[in-house]
Formats: sequence, C-alpha cells, structure tokens
Amino acid sequence: MAIAAAISLSLPLQTRRFSVASAAPLRSTSSLHFDSLRSNLSLKNPNFRVSASSMSIGTADKISAASFLDRRESGILHFVKYHGLGNDFILVDNRDSMEPRVTPEQAVKLCDRNFGIGADGVIFAMPGINGTDYTMRIFNSDGSEPEMCGNGVRCFARFIAELENLHGKQSFTVHTGAGLIVPEIQDDGKVKVDMGEPILKASDVPTKLPANKDQAVVKSDLEVDGVTWSVTCVSMGNPHCVTFGTKGSQNLTVDELNLAAIGPKFEHHEMFPARTNTEFVEVFSRSHLKMRVWERGAGATLACGTGACAVVVAAVLEGRAARSCTVDLPGGPLEIEWREDDNHIYMTGPAEVVFYGSVPL
Repeated sequence: MAIAAAISLSLPLQTRRFSVASAAPLRSTSSLHFDSLRSNLSLKNPNFRVSASSMSIGTADKISAASFLDRRESGILHFVKYHGLGNDFILVDNRDSMEPRVTPEQAVKLCDRNFGIGADGVIFAMPGINGTDYTMRIFNSDGSEPEMCGNGVRCFARFIAELENLHGKQSFTVHTGAGLIVPEIQDDGKVKVDMGEPILKASDVPTKLPANKDQAVVKSDLEVDGVTWSVTCVSMGNPHCVTFGTKGSQNLTVDELNLAAIGPKFEHHEMFPARTNTEFVEVFSRSHLKMRVWERGAGATLACGTGACAVVVAAVLEGRAARSCTVDLPGGPLEIEWREDDNHIYMTGPAEVVFYGSVPL
C-alpha cells in the first residue's frame, strides 16, 4: 500500500506545494521521512500546513518512474527518491539535456531535511557521452559537485532500469566525473558495480602528504587537532583518507567516535587541497570490516560506496585484510572485492525506491 499526500508551505511571496507518493509499506523509511518532515516543519514554521483532505491511498504497483516522470509541467520538478543503505538521493530524469534541471543552490534547498525533501544529494540521469549509455552528475547537499558516488551509482542503475522498463540482469556504461563506471543489476535486485582501479599516487588523490610507498601514502602520520592519526590515502575518482586509528593505538572502536567533531577537521585539513572523505575503520577479521564515514560535502552519512572500496584497498595495503571483504556501514553491509587480475574494485549492494514526488522550483 502507498500513501500520497499534498503538503503546503507558506513562504514569503510564494506558496510551495510538495507532494509525495510512497512506493513502500507505511513501516518503511519513506513514512518515517514523511513524519519527520511534517513534525519538523510544523515546529519550525508556523505557516506550515498539512491538508488531511488531500491525502489518498493507492497501490504501489500502479506507480512507475517512467509514467510518473513523463509528466511535463512548467516550474515543477518530478523526481524519485532512492536510497542505498540509507544514503539517500533525489533522482531526476535529465536524459533530454546536459544542463541539470536543478541548480546547486536549489539542490541545497531540496536536500534540506527540515524544509525540503531531504537527501544526501541530487543525481541527474543525462545523455551519454564518449560512447557511454548515460552520464551521471551529482550535487551534494551543500551544493558542491563530487566526481562520483558509489551508493548513488547503484541508485542511478535502478532508476535507469525503471525509466527504460528493463527487467532481469542488466548492465550499462555510465560516464562520471571519475571516469567510466559499469553497474550491473543482478537477478536478486542488488547492483554490482565495476568501480574501476583505485588511484594511489599521492598527487592524484590528491594529498600533500609525502608518498612513502611506491608514490602512495600508506600508514602515514597526520596530525589532526593535536592528535596523530595513521592514515592511508586512496582515490576512487574522489579523495579518501582512511584511518584504522591513532598512531600506536590498538584496533579502533568506531562507535565511540564523535564523528561530527572530528570529521570536518579531516575534511578541511590543509593536506587535502580538494578536501577529503574520511573513513574510520574497525577490523573484525581479514574478511570483515566496519566503518563510519564523514563525506566531503555531505557530512556523516549512513553509507558511502566509494568509501567502502577505499577502505578495502587501504586494509589490503596495510596488511589488515584480504581482497574480498564484507564492509559494515551504519546503513548495512556492502560486499567489496579488489581483484588482483585486473586491479578493478567491484562493489555489490542494494538500492531501493523510497517515494515518488513533485516539487515547484
């Protein structure tokens, strides 16, 4: 069963209407987000109104991305919200243009969890270039544009499958700021993504930390707020700083970290000229890792696919893990494999629809 609701928010000079159609049962993430949106807006804006008479109920199987997004109304953005292990995105059908339908400033407002839709970023499905099937671009919740997003590309793949009415095992090529990415939808609905080769050369990550192992930065000292951390730097087309703990410490317990306090200090550290994503990792075994992430431009998120890939690369380089690992994230596990034969990293995990919606721009 799905729920549709119309919400109006009175703003100066303009009345905004936001409608959603959930594609999941009421116990799902979508209903929680809707309740949170309603309660937060009601508390923080006295002009916020929910119209009970506008609520209706219909079956989820009557809603499809293709039919929903076929609607063309001036000034209205139709979208589908997806999540990959809780890392959530607003997906926009932009296949008719290389110009994003949403500006970075609008993306910030749409991603706001109190006064917008709520998401970690906005993803655009665009025409392919250089022989690829599609192009993927992303605006983070702060308006910045990352090169790529691992969880985002899984959501992108499922979105494309819905738009093109594809069923069963499917794969296609996607142009991203990090280069060519090839997602493959599996028979069980999960998405396996060839993430390409990791970039280890320090200047290409980029980091100003001096290389100490074949042009790479492995188990190097990084002083953050008076504390020396041991870090390994990896790029998956976007920069990552991976740490298993402070210098000389035993295994890190990631649940004890104050991520909101330490994360921004890594992200904006002078050793990372393009800022950085940061992964804090706990080792359970050579095939089982746990991580928490502070994402560049998004902050603490429930999952980061490129981060999980970087973690396995760093763990292998530091001799802590094998090349095939389960990586636990706050939103759930990802399966990561760094193949020795082609040096490519393969990530497998879920991507699910949260709801369909429309919002005026």
